[in-house]
Amino acid sequence: MPNPPPPRAAALTATVLVLLAVLAGCGGDGDSEDRNEDLTAQELSWKDCPEPSDAEGGGDAPSPLPDGGTWKCATMKAPLDWDEPEGDTIDLALIRAKASGAQDRRIGSLLFNFGGPGGSGVTTLPAFGEDYEQLRTRYDLVSFDPRGVGRSAPVECEDDEQLDAYFQQDATPDDAAEQRTLLNSVKKFNEACEKNSGKILPHVRTTDAARDMELMRQVLGDDELHYFGISYGTELGGVYAHLFPGKVGRAVFDAVVDPTQDSVQGSLGQARGFQLALDNFAEDCASKPDECPLGDSAQDVKDRIAELLKDLDREPLPGVFPRELTQTAATSGIAQALYSKDFWEYLTEGLQQAYEGDGKVLMLLADSMNGRDQNGEYSNISAANVSVNCADDKARPTADDVRAKLPEFRRASPVFGDYLAWGMVGCTDWPVAGAADHPDVSAPGAAPILVVGNTGDPATPYEGARKMVDALGEGVGVELTYKGQGHGAYDSGNACVRDAVNGYLLDGRVPPGGKVCS
Repeated sequence: MPNPPPPRAAALTATVLVLLAVLAGCGGDGDSEDRNEDLTAQELSWKDCPEPSDAEGGGDAPSPLPDGGTWKCATMKAPLDWDEPEGDTIDLALIRAKASGAQDRRIGSLLFNFGGPGGSGVTTLPAFGEDYEQLRTRYDLVSFDPRGVGRSAPVECEDDEQLDAYFQQDATPDDAAEQRTLLNSVKKFNEACEKNSGKILPHVRTTDAARDMELMRQVLGDDELHYFGISYGTELGGVYAHLFPGKVGRAVFDAVVDPTQDSVQGSLGQARGFQLALDNFAEDCASKPDECPLGDSAQDVKDRIAELLKDLDREPLPGVFPRELTQTAATSGIAQALYSKDFWEYLTEGLQQAYEGDGKVLMLLADSMNGRDQNGEYSNISAANVSVNCADDKARPTADDVRAKLPEFRRASPVFGDYLAWGMVGCTDWPVAGAADHPDVSAPGAAPILVVGNTGDPATPYEGARKMVDALGEGVGVELTYKGQGHGAYDSGNACVRDAVNGYLLDGRVPPGGKVCS
């Protein structure tokens, strides 16, 4: 079942990727070569951006840029199947803000992927555009909906009504009957994905998305790929670097996935990460009782949360009418609030209300996690998250596997252990075989890649940054540590992190390995 975007997408979600060299290995006939040239020579038609599609999450078209400029959108054709590039194509949605500085200072395009897998770059980049204004002085800012996401051949599974029921179900079963109900629900969800999107499902692997990025580089006219990857975007960037090391330009990985873990290890690491974030929230809350009256001590705060979840398992609370706040929805809402320290105040408010019998705020947080808007319509982030993860991940954990692992998950997190352990059954009945145990990101000869780890990151635990540096290979990964809270570092606003990242992307200054910001 869809969970918080996973720490890696060896297939988060969910999870989760040199064009000429790849195509040369895919055949050698003249038709293929002609198609190759057609794809790399295509010209993008940049136009005013439409309102986001339902699959992208809906809403308004992007607002003008601070300097009065406008966001422009285009579509790029890519092969449906990179092993048969002369076959059917799909349209990939792109968005761009042209560089604001002098043309003779422009470096090229800076391509963003914000993670998931399943997040729409076309909607996310303009939403956070002001955070990257300094980078726009020398780069065109570019992002995209990866294949299977948003407006790029989106994966479709269950409808809105079915998803409401899916996300309210008991995802932490206590007995055999509840386990059967959960497994049947997951099977039904996966069958809907195959029925509605069977054509695209075999072609949403991270390696496919990485090859799409290489095509983007060529179509955008850049000699190298300059890249900013966040969360799952770091895995995608690592896979690109492995496939095309000689084309890596200036690249930054922030909120780093551990590329050495399989899906079970990744889920266990995420359980520890979310528990650490909850511990930090509880410590902070207990230190300022006037602002956060949730308990007399950090342990008391956590005990009350655990007790609330047990109570909700027995009797849900009124949520967003007509839905109720179930144990699973509340756990999702708490996890969502731990993604950023800025959300802690909403977690405090949601818990206070829940203790008084009102589950609305926690349910709204859960809706945000699951891609549901206030009109009851879902984006396709959950469908895409599962599709990429299951296409990438070779492992297919069963209920027996989960039961065997439950003690270890519960030790890792009394609050999130069951939730993340049972989430592993999401690929059990998936119709497409997974590609590998974990991604290959070794990139000997690539340009330096700045790898930024946050010590308080719940979703991509800090240890993953060092593992990514080691896996990229000697002389490639350069580690930067941020001693902070939340998912990621650059958007925390920390001046030290910003200066290091901007110094590399804008001026090519590689910070010393092991630099620490706090």
